[in-house]
Amino acid sequence: MIRITPADGFAIVTGAGSGLGRALARQLCDMGFTVVGTGRRAEALEETGATCAGQFKALPMDVSDFSAVRQGFAEVTARHGALALLINNAAVYPKRDVFDETPELFWQSLAINLGGVYACSWAALQDMAPRGTGRILNVASYADIAPLPASAAYSVSKGAQRVLTRALIADLFDRFPGIVLTDWLPGALATGMGIPDGLPPETAAQWGVKLALMRDEALNGAVFERDMELLPPRGLKTKLKDTLMMRRPRPRRL
Repeated sequence: MIRITPADGFAIVTGAGSGLGRALARQLCDMGFTVVGTGRRAEALEETGATCAGQFKALPMDVSDFSAVRQGFAEVTARHGALALLINNAAVYPKRDVFDETPELFWQSLAINLGGVYACSWAALQDMAPRGTGRILNVASYADIAPLPASAAYSVSKGAQRVLTRALIADLFDRFPGIVLTDWLPGALATGMGIPDGLPPETAAQWGVKLALMRDEALNGAVFERDMELLPPRGLKTKLKDTLMMRRPRPRRL
């Protein structure tokens, strides 16, 4: 298994001003990485930096501002060298009823949750592709499978984000197998966007960081929920063949 180390380059964590993003950034810093954390609130990023023992660099930025993303990523790669890891974590969950969710507000959420993932991935690829190596971890959700009330924008955008991961792999894998993209579903967390009795973000971040630092080509397109891989559905023929050959697919565990 190929693993990313601080010698490979620096990391970017979007949405690093609170919750899971802050926990991910802190753990990467503790491991010796230089971490650039993005967020819309400069003061929140300063608070994250104060909790990090290592090198944390704040990059105040709205991921739905695509010009700012281009410029910000170009500046930090010029300053810190190779970008080894991008964790697309930034998201909003406005929890608005359909009568309050105007088309304009709906589109604003999609611009962050989906457009921001594409913009940051595109910007990261400008550095990763010439080197033929890199790691992108997308923090995903099952919100599109069983949407909750007052969650239209969040459910649509997060479902589309998982489609985007597959689409990027379709474009990239044949030419750049060393750039590995994976979806990770951390589950319900005890954060501002989560639920009071959810999993502590620090616990989930341990799994997320471990997965993010694994850069094996076999992880391209894999989906993990918490600490366990979710195997793709198998058709009847495949199940029968596995039975005849006495094979049992085993999910990977972090």
